[in-house]
Amino acid sequence: MDRIRSISVSFTKQLFFVAMFLCVNSTAIHAKSGRVFNVRDYGAVGDGKTLDTEAIQKAIDAAAAIGNGVQVLIPGDHQYVIGTIELKSNIDFHIDDGAELLVSVKNDDFSGEAALIADSVVNLTISGTGRINGRALEFMSHYEGDNEWWIPKEWRPKLFIFTSCINLVIRDISIEKAPSWTLHMLGCENVLIDGIRIDNNLDVPNCDGIDPDHCRNVEIRNCHIRCGDDAIVVKTTRQSFDFGPSTNIWVHGCVIETQDSGVKIGTETTQDIFDVTFERCEIKSSCRGLTIQGNVFNILFKDINFVSRYHSDPWWGRGEAISFTAIPRFSGGEIGAIYNVVVRNVIGRAENSVRINGTQESRIRNIWFEEVHVKMDRWTKYSGGLMDNRPTKAYDETEYRSNPGYYIRFADQITLKNCSVEWGANVPEYFTNAVEAHDVTSLDLDGVVGRAAHPERDKAVSINED
Repeated sequence: MDRIRSISVSFTKQLFFVAMFLCVNSTAIHAKSGRVFNVRDYGAVGDGKTLDTEAIQKAIDAAAAIGNGVQVLIPGDHQYVIGTIELKSNIDFHIDDGAELLVSVKNDDFSGEAALIADSVVNLTISGTGRINGRALEFMSHYEGDNEWWIPKEWRPKLFIFTSCINLVIRDISIEKAPSWTLHMLGCENVLIDGIRIDNNLDVPNCDGIDPDHCRNVEIRNCHIRCGDDAIVVKTTRQSFDFGPSTNIWVHGCVIETQDSGVKIGTETTQDIFDVTFERCEIKSSCRGLTIQGNVFNILFKDINFVSRYHSDPWWGRGEAISFTAIPRFSGGEIGAIYNVVVRNVIGRAENSVRINGTQESRIRNIWFEEVHVKMDRWTKYSGGLMDNRPTKAYDETEYRSNPGYYIRFADQITLKNCSVEWGANVPEYFTNAVEAHDVTSLDLDGVVGRAAHPERDKAVSINED
């Protein structure tokens, strides 16, 4: 366990130098040359009705021919309707205060999967205090009252897709009502996302906030994110091209509200994810507070407050406070390992357990929890007494079982140091032990505080060899 602690310390220092590199480089690389390319000079109307894609693209192309950080200006007090816009290298795409990019709802206006795309560009900045409106509900067919979510139409765009970009800076802009993923970065390196606001519909599926996918050297800081699906999720999705692992990612100072995972690593994990830190974040609401799924190692969660609760059945997660699971997505499918994870100074209120759950196919190992304090309670209307294994077709999607404070299974070298469990005012019969462990080796409970939810019935700690 000393090795895990040293990993987390050295990794934090490493990320500090990465952050310094990003800040210094972004300032130097994106210094303006004094040239401004106003999209209205290229024919943009900005009346909220006319399609301005072509005019904005002309301004971008003209600016990119000069380069050196010149500014493409989207001037304020206008709405510009856009389809697919292709951003280019060595420009500052500036959305001025009061300006709005309004996503077209017509499929024919798009030449790609997203409203704003960039492929293999370098030294691109997106800045300004204007906003991008994805018009999510206009891409939905109807609202399902029983499931409490919107059903999408056959086609809906993402808002941003950046592919193989280097030295990318996105700062200060506001994004709202994304109909699908908001900000998807695929195979990008040296990325700074600073102070942006995402305000999506909480009941629209798949409207993730920020998705670094096969990315390296990424800093996400001081962002406010409200979205239905995962707020910040580090991925390595299946691709036809080898974009490499996701590594050296630092998320800090963010405020999050979601109906899925607050901060997450994995889901579809086809390559390694390692050297990732989440710290000093507030998760105001989620279905799972902290989540890991897939081949993931050398991870630090630090100084995080969270709330995790049940939502309607379609949303993955059943209010688990923390969920680290190594469960195959498909029967016979590949499954990675989760190891070398530190969770320190994390405090939250939840409707379900802290869960460390490997499988016989993949045991979780070397996990260090220190000063993790969870208050378990029930306050929503949804039925409990279960845990969520999704996404999986190899196992039951929902596992009906009791909910202890900490549930640990198929795991090795697990430490809970100075951790606690507290029970709230509403303690159902399926709330049980403070700690329950099955088939765990080298479990160290050092200074763990907490009684059973029903001490007249259950022990505080239950350890089983099966």
